[in-house]
Amino acid sequence: MLGLAILFGYELLGYGIHEFLGMPLPANVIGLILLFVSLTRGWVKLEWIEQPARFLLRHMMIFFAPTIVGVLVFADRLGEEWVAVTASLAGSAFVVLLVTGWMTTRLAKEGRRDDEA
Repeated sequence: MLGLAILFGYELLGYGIHEFLGMPLPANVIGLILLFVSLTRGWVKLEWIEQPARFLLRHMMIFFAPTIVGVLVFADRLGEEWVAVTASLAGSAFVVLLVTGWMTTRLAKEGRRDDEA
C-alpha cells in the first residue's frame, strides 16, 4: 500500500503544482518528472513502488477495453467506410495542428508584448 500511496501522492503533487503555478505541462507529466527526480536522487526507492507500478501496468488494458470492443463490434462498418474514417482522422489531426500552431504563435506574441511593457 505504501508504494501505491507514493505513486498517487506524486500524481497529486503534480496536479497541485500545475494548478498553483500554472505550468504549461500536463499535471501527470509533472508528477512523473518529480517521481523520476526522486528515484534518481534516492529519495524514493524503486523497491517501494515497483510492485504497485507493475500491477497498474498489467491492468492498464482495462481502460482500453471499451474502445477495443467498439472497434470489434463495428469492424464491418469500419471496413465499408474506411475512406471516410481515414479522411476524417487525418483532417481532424490537421485541424488540431493548425489551431495549436496558431494559438501558440498568438500566445507567444502576447507574452512578448507583456514582457516589453
